[in-house]
Amino acid sequence: MTIDAPADISFSIPFVHRLRFTQDILGADEHVLLELLEPSGELPPRVQFWVDESIAQAQPDLRHRLRAFVARHSGRLTPTGNVQIVPGGETVKNDIHILERMLKVFHAANLDRRSYVVVIGGGAVLDAVGFAAAIAHRGIRLIRLPTTTLAQADSGVGVKNSVNLFQKKNWLGTFAVPWGIINDTALLNTLPERDFRCGFSEAVKVTLLKNSGHFSELCRTAELIRDRNMVAAQSMIRISAELHRAHITQGGDPFEMLEARPLDYGHWSAHKLEVMSEFQLKHGEAVAIGVAVDTIYSSMVHGLPRADVNRVLKCLDDLGLTLDHPALHDTETLFAGLEEFRQHLGGRLTLTMLRNVGDPLEVHEVNRDAMRKAIHEVAEFAKAQRTRHEDIALRKCL
Repeated sequence: MTIDAPADISFSIPFVHRLRFTQDILGADEHVLLELLEPSGELPPRVQFWVDESIAQAQPDLRHRLRAFVARHSGRLTPTGNVQIVPGGETVKNDIHILERMLKVFHAANLDRRSYVVVIGGGAVLDAVGFAAAIAHRGIRLIRLPTTTLAQADSGVGVKNSVNLFQKKNWLGTFAVPWGIINDTALLNTLPERDFRCGFSEAVKVTLLKNSGHFSELCRTAELIRDRNMVAAQSMIRISAELHRAHITQGGDPFEMLEARPLDYGHWSAHKLEVMSEFQLKHGEAVAIGVAVDTIYSSMVHGLPRADVNRVLKCLDDLGLTLDHPALHDTETLFAGLEEFRQHLGGRLTLTMLRNVGDPLEVHEVNRDAMRKAIHEVAEFAKAQRTRHEDIALRKCL
């Protein structure tokens, strides 16, 4: 008997996205981490900790607190070796040998698919350790504890893992849903001012795309956030994280199989600027520039009201984000980022632009003359604001 079946069968996988918000994950809120560490049958879960060197230096008691956490719950979990330290920033993503070391450590500890890798660090460390965990045994359970505003508001909530290769951002990577994410406020306490501000460029981006009310709130509280008002900052981190999560879990394309990357507004230039600046520009700073450029371009070509452009530029400036760098003026090299952006996904070039706040559209071509004008206008705005801030600082000294 012949059984006729369709040649193509669609199916879905029931992923679970676990996002938690805490105040002190290794103190009063430690139960939140414990609850994510499920037993492996009758055995306690095996856990390995990886820590960003930057946070280890900024919070020298962190390793002690991790060891104390393990000791307090020795019957509830099984540690596998020492706390592992890796370089922070793009260094960890630019050296393929660090990835190899991670895999060797996993292998030496006999981690399996029911073991846990708990990674504490900024977005680059989450990316790199997450990639190693995703390819070992086709996936070891990963729990992320982001230590930067950028990672808590954006990348730490996502489903991407990667390292850099061939002088290209995120060329080697996977889509893998983390077992859990914990956004902990105490881990932000020692974050340098520059890094603290960087994270909110992604909040500007996602609120521009998704919710005009939240964008207005960000504009209203931008100066408070810049000055490290944690009530305002925590509120916007949570809003940004939830907007990113909603897009991933409800947007219908969590692994970017379609031709658009709508959450990458402003990123075609941001990724290229990072490489062109030899990573002197942090990701959040490059995103701020990219968002400014694409916002002005959206006004020139796609009808975004000029009043909204002014709000975006003011918001970025109020957040303390610089909107210029020498790399921005090398427009011909920068335009190579368009092709790299297309190649990363494949198919047609597809960029997200804005008709209105909360009303994005997809475009497949770029008017380069208009884009050059947009880039020039961003640089001129940054120059004018730099002069204004210097004048204000001078008056305060007199």
